[in-house]
Amino acid sequence: MSSAQSVIKSKQTEKEVNGISTQVVCTEFSNYIFVVLTQYGKMGTLISVTPDSRSNDISTPSFSTKVLLGKDEPLTHVCAKNLATFVSQEAGNRPVLLGLALKDSSIDSIKQMKDIVKSCQVW
Repeated sequence: MSSAQSVIKSKQTEKEVNGISTQVVCTEFSNYIFVVLTQYGKMGTLISVTPDSRSNDISTPSFSTKVLLGKDEPLTHVCAKNLATFVSQEAGNRPVLLGLALKDSSIDSIKQMKDIVKSCQVW
């Protein structure tokens, strides 16, 4: 099977965000997108971001976030929604599994990180 191709698509990059080295890895699986955003070189807190099927208004879909592993803090949910909802929407409303390990979670940093995630698009 020398011509066998990997079924799993993955891209990664490393950029500076406000002077902090930030790594991003995006991997597409058949039923979800896995995104790791780290400034520590670790996977960090694991958050599930899923489109809410109960939402009646199609123009503004809502998303549920659930911390699966790590600290369950309000800021974690805010960051996760900001970083992963566009991924889910662009990937046909697939759930996103997000690994976050951030030193800097300011609004400006999150905006820069969204652009980095877009540059690693596998969906």
